[in-house]
Amino acid sequence: MANHQSAKKRIRQNEVRKLRNKYYAKTMRNAVKKLRGLSDKAEAETMYPKVTSLIDRLARKNVIHDNKASNLKSKLAIHIAKL
Repeated sequence: MANHQSAKKRIRQNEVRKLRNKYYAKTMRNAVKKLRGLSDKAEAETMYPKVTSLIDRLARKNVIHDNKASNLKSKLAIHIAKL
């Protein structure tokens, strides 16, 4: 257990951030899954910018890696093109 006040605060902050990151990562995964499940190209094209924006935001905040964000966006774009 931490002895210093700053170490105790750091533990509390890390817990809050972990929960927040987990929530946003799950939200992103659900959005990607929903987009991949669409069969209507027009609907997928309108949803794609929102999902990519979410992915970029998470990459900028280091919730997911930059390369993972790029790979996700690329695969989603390919999926939409095939529709």
